[in-house]
Amino acid sequence: MAKLPILFATGSLLFMSMLTLQAQKPIKELLWPDGPPKSKGSDPKKDIPSLLTYAPAADKANGTAVVVCPGGGYHGLANGHEGHDIGEWFASLGVTAVILDYRRGNGGYKHPVPLMDAQRAIRTVRSKSADLKIDPSKVGIMGFSAGGHLAATTGTHFDLGNPQAKDPINKQSSRPNFMILCYPVITFGQDSTHKGSQRNLIGETPGKDLINHLSNDKQVSSETPPTFLFHTDEDTLVPPENSVQFYLALRKAKVPAELHIYRKGRHGVGLAHKIAATNAWSSACEEWMRGYGWLGK
Repeated sequence: MAKLPILFATGSLLFMSMLTLQAQKPIKELLWPDGPPKSKGSDPKKDIPSLLTYAPAADKANGTAVVVCPGGGYHGLANGHEGHDIGEWFASLGVTAVILDYRRGNGGYKHPVPLMDAQRAIRTVRSKSADLKIDPSKVGIMGFSAGGHLAATTGTHFDLGNPQAKDPINKQSSRPNFMILCYPVITFGQDSTHKGSQRNLIGETPGKDLINHLSNDKQVSSETPPTFLFHTDEDTLVPPENSVQFYLALRKAKVPAELHIYRKGRHGVGLAHKIAATNAWSSACEEWMRGYGWLGK
C-alpha cells in the first residue's frame, strides 16, 4: 500500500488530500497486436497506436471504464495534462481509465484512421471486461480539443459490431455509453472551426460532403450517447461555439446533455487546478456521472 497525493477541486477551492491507495502502475499494450491496418511504418511514436490503462484500487473499482483521447490538433498528443493526469483522477474515483495513443497527421494519417483507432479502443475495452473487472455497458469516451472531436466522432459514427467476425474484438459494439467532451473541436468549415485540426484530419481542400460528415453537430441522432461538455469563454483557439452547437444538436435530438462554460481559462486547461471556479468542472463531471450510476452507489 502506498500513500498517493490526489488533487480535488470543490467549487473554487483546490486542496490536497492524502489517500491511502494501492499503487498500480499503468499497463501499456498495443491497440492492434497483429499490426494496425493502413499502417505507413513502424515508428512507435507515429505508427503504432497503443492503450495505457490506469486501473483503480480493487476496493474502489465501480465497474465503469473511460477511453481517454488527449488533444493535440490531430498532430501531437497532450499526454500529460490531458492523459496521465486524467488517468490518475479517474482511478481515484474507481473508474478504469484507458488512455488512447491514436494515429495522427504527424505520421501522415488522416480520416478514417484516427476513428478506426478510437472505435477499436472501445471494442477492446468491452472485450476485456472480465479481465478489467468492468461492466461492458458502462464504457464511455472522453476527449480534449481535437481529442474531443475524435470522441464526438466515435459517439456519432458507430456500429454495433459484427457477430460473424473472426476477431472477437470486432464482435463488440463501438458505441460509447456516454461522452465527456472537454473544450472539443466539433464542427468543420465554419468560423469557429480549429483550422489546424481540420487540415490535419482531412487535408487542405476537403470536399463539402466530407466536411459535413465530420461536423459532428450535424451527425447527432437519437442514438448519440448522453454527453457532458465543458468549455471556457476565454478559449480563442477552439471557441465555445463548438460545444454550444453540439449541445443544441443534442437537445434537438432529445439526447440528455449537460453543458458548462466557465469564464476563465485559455485553451487546454486540463483539470484546471490553478484556475478558480473553472477547476469546478471536474466536480460537476463527477456529479453528472454519479447521477447515472457510473460511479457506483
